Amino acid sequence: MTSDGTNTGAQAGRTSLWRDIRDAVRGAEHDYTQGAIGRAIFLLAVPMVLEMSMESVFAVVDAFFVGRLGPAAVATIGLTESLMVVIYTVAMGLSIGVTATVARRIGEKDTDGAARAAVQGLLLGLLLSVILGVAGAVFARDLLALMGADADVLRIGTGFTRVSLACNSAVFLLFLINAAFRGAGDAAVAMRVLMVGNAINIVLDPLLIFGVGPFPELGIEGAAWATVIGRTVGFLWALWHLSTGEGNLHVHRRHVRVEPGTMLHIATLSGWGTVQVALSSMSWIALVRITSGFGATAVAGYTIAIRILLFALMPAYGVGAAAATMVGQALGADNPARAEQAVWVAARINMVVLGLTGVLFWFTAPTLVGWFSDVGAVRDVGVTGLQIMSLGFPLYALGMVLEQSFNGAGDTRTPSWMNFVVFWVLQLPLAWYMSQHTALAWRGVYIAVVGAYTALAVISAFFFRRGGWKTKQV
Repeated sequence: MTSDGTNTGAQAGRTSLWRDIRDAVRGAEHDYTQGAIGRAIFLLAVPMVLEMSMESVFAVVDAFFVGRLGPAAVATIGLTESLMVVIYTVAMGLSIGVTATVARRIGEKDTDGAARAAVQGLLLGLLLSVILGVAGAVFARDLLALMGADADVLRIGTGFTRVSLACNSAVFLLFLINAAFRGAGDAAVAMRVLMVGNAINIVLDPLLIFGVGPFPELGIEGAAWATVIGRTVGFLWALWHLSTGEGNLHVHRRHVRVEPGTMLHIATLSGWGTVQVALSSMSWIALVRITSGFGATAVAGYTIAIRILLFALMPAYGVGAAAATMVGQALGADNPARAEQAVWVAARINMVVLGLTGVLFWFTAPTLVGWFSDVGAVRDVGVTGLQIMSLGFPLYALGMVLEQSFNGAGDTRTPSWMNFVVFWVLQLPLAWYMSQHTALAWRGVYIAVVGAYTALAVISAFFFRRGGWKTKQV
């Protein structure tokens, strides 16, 4: 204690915390293969959590402004997002391979190899996005109709869907370049890229939708162009950063060439990563189908509860992404013990934070769900569902860190099989049985979600402790 009663230890702790926060957001140079593991995870997790949060802002902003155009416009957003799930799934799967490969090369101090991996990932993403984009541009109206769009939605929404699908390269390339930055440990760059993209989208959305000033009034299609422009500018800014030599990842002209071997290696890793993401995302769609048997009220409540859940999981996903980077770089540095220790440190942090979030959600569920709906029956379903799922938050946190750690090690096959077993062999049959053949009704769906994520945590911990991921070659 000082003469005025101040606790100098506490002051030093606060100073250290603020310094770490500043360094994390600023992207201070750091070697993640050495030094204190807790601080390394903190420096990675802070910008990654903010980045994940920024990703969700695009859809929220579009929905906010488009909501003023009427129900048909809102329906267009929802139906197009369902189609974009295919784009997101492939992009996220490819991102897993890029992050793992770049992280491993950085850990090996092979900066040339990291740059080459980043370029091959971007070229592969460009090729896939062009193929999907052409198909989306040609069949936009047919795909929208296939999703159940009525005449009004087809009339005003086809343009939005066509722009979103045709210009999906903006999504693909931004996902991939940020994945490369995360793998390299330059998480703050990825965060700032999305901040730039979101800022542009927020400004352009009302200007292009409503035709403010010299801007054309494009209606709902303006929202698509605002998002495409925002993501494209963000990607170009990130591309410029790659060429400046700042941070751990630097691409020179000599790296920009097609390397079939490297591309095939990333594609192989990413193929299982895509399967992994698809199994998870499609299981949520299947749960909607089971819930729909109880009517529109149950579906509306389910939708609200799941959206709140997924928003809450964003920070937890950021911590898991930090663990993945730590694993990849530590294995590259031939230090599997550090990789394993980093995962358990990240898991403990994630379990505490998400566990406290679960307690908060249990008590505030009526308020949270009330923000989305004032219909009593819908709120009852949403509140009950959110409270049931919040019971499993600590286990969700553990499973997310462990699963992403496998990906960071380049072992994308193991979590793919785990997702198949947990979500399709266990969760869906359990949700169907409990909802259809017990008095739980729609509540059985939420209980199945908790059961599945509990199983995922247990199975992930079992295979992680076996240590096969430590010998994976990337």
